[in-house]
Amino acid sequence: MRPVKFDEQNTVWAENQPPYLPLPAHTTENETISCWSLTVRERLKILFTGRLWLRQMNHGEPLQPQLVTVDKPFVKDDTTTTTYTFEI
Repeated sequence: MRPVKFDEQNTVWAENQPPYLPLPAHTTENETISCWSLTVRERLKILFTGRLWLRQMNHGEPLQPQLVTVDKPFVKDDTTTTTYTFEI
């Protein structure tokens, strides 16, 4: 898996910070959303096992809420602005 750029992104975390991978993201005061691309092998593995593992580094602190989804979490508002809302 690798993080990929997307239209709604407004920041790149860890840009120019080796050894970390740059993480294109849409970040607000409440959340950060990133988009990931899977290789063909990873897609097949998920297809046949029905499983996706999520590994979080918490450094001894409480876990933060997480949501893994295959649905794009952005919907344009009915206004003329380019704001987006998160749908669960």
